Amino acid sequence: MNLRRLLGKERYKTLLKGVWTEHPISSMCLGICSALAVSNKVENAIAMGAGVTFVLIATAVMVSSLRKMIPARGRMITYMVTIASFVIVVDKFLKAYFPVISETMGPYVGLIITNCILMGRAEAFYARNPLGLSLVDAVANGIAYSYTLTGIAVVREVLGFGTLLGMRVMPAGWENWVVLSLAPGAFFLLGLFLWITRTLAGVEPPREG
Repeated sequence: MNLRRLLGKERYKTLLKGVWTEHPISSMCLGICSALAVSNKVENAIAMGAGVTFVLIATAVMVSSLRKMIPARGRMITYMVTIASFVIVVDKFLKAYFPVISETMGPYVGLIITNCILMGRAEAFYARNPLGLSLVDAVANGIAYSYTLTGIAVVREVLGFGTLLGMRVMPAGWENWVVLSLAPGAFFLLGLFLWITRTLAGVEPPREG
């Protein structure tokens, strides 16, 4: 089935922007801190990606549905309270059903509140567009964020630990690339990702002056 025909021109364009041409990390450099902090293991990256996607969708529903009722002077605090409430839901869910992952990720789950992608989409898109379009944008940005974290985590875990989702995948004589399990390795891979994706997507660097 043709996805463009199914979604419609405007929604398809919004989906494409979020997933690729206006990727939240490669195009706007948002959410980088968590991309570096939790991308050392694939299971952590998946959990963070799923958590951010859930909060994006829930925030889109709330903000878009109530956008005409939110006073202009109180919009920022409204967004923060909304995002924080759904982040608490994610945190409690992980603690209840995935305690090991929750303990490993530590405070980074709570720091989803400070993820610029969430506040940025709420202010720039959800508060200005109808619910259907906002949901498409939320899903698109969640997918983009998730596949970025997961892709980086696959490389870091396989080469840095010799495992994938906790299972040994490298031969017995493999010497782990310790640097990839540390912050410098994450910076290197993220920089490589930004270079490749920005080039393929045709993202122009900001002009000075």
